[in-house]
Amino acid sequence: MAPLKALVIGAHPDDCELLAAGTAALWHQRGDKVRFLSMTDGGAGHHEMTSSELAQRRADESRRSAAVLGIESEIYGVNDGAVTPSIELRDGLIRRIRAFAPDLILTHRTSDYHPDHRHTGALVQDTAYLVTVPLICPDVPPLRHNPVYAYLFDPFTKPAPFRVDVAVNIDPVMPLKWSMLHEHASQLYEWLPYIEGFAEPVPANSAQKRDWLERTWEPYLKRAVAPARSQLSATYGADASAKVQFTEAFEISEFGRQPMPNELKTLFPIP
Repeated sequence: MAPLKALVIGAHPDDCELLAAGTAALWHQRGDKVRFLSMTDGGAGHHEMTSSELAQRRADESRRSAAVLGIESEIYGVNDGAVTPSIELRDGLIRRIRAFAPDLILTHRTSDYHPDHRHTGALVQDTAYLVTVPLICPDVPPLRHNPVYAYLFDPFTKPAPFRVDVAVNIDPVMPLKWSMLHEHASQLYEWLPYIEGFAEPVPANSAQKRDWLERTWEPYLKRAVAPARSQLSATYGADASAKVQFTEAFEISEFGRQPMPNELKTLFPIP
């Protein structure tokens, strides 16, 4: 059987890592091909740097993060905060999707707090089916079959809460996920502590930073566990699922190809 090809499309250079790095690590370990794509350059998320300086820094951070696993990473380059569901961006995504020919595409839902997340989700949804239509972007050969599309976890409830269709136990690869997040220093150690007003200051020492990262961000990275508990039990068994500390959860989109239930363990790194 050919290796899976998975494309994770996030709005910002750290979104893929925050929401799917563990699953990416498990894919990579079983020999699948993984690519991260950020729609924006991330150039707005800082309180001290200029946009151009920050965009370059975040590109470097993304490369180092991807190198932890040895996966591919690309930044589309839209200005941070300026993603819109335009035909130009849609067609650019169609061309990238066709060039990679993924079996599975993951992205944000369109009910998210951040407009870049919402519009990225809308753009990716809009590529479904069109990636197979020859007269859309005729300069790039169309895909013969529509990929499966799925959503990255979020906690928002309107117009509908996230539905957990797949839950992946990422406990065995959490050290890799932490290492990938550690590379996004401009966000995890600078911007987000500033904008969120974290009570505990960030240490200056690199090793202490890593400890701070795991301690401070653990509750955020565990948000999907409770909603995913029943799906974890169905996948891993009640006893094993009760011990799971970290999970990444996904909802299958109705806009892409609809997988059969027995396909999920091929599409996702689950038993």
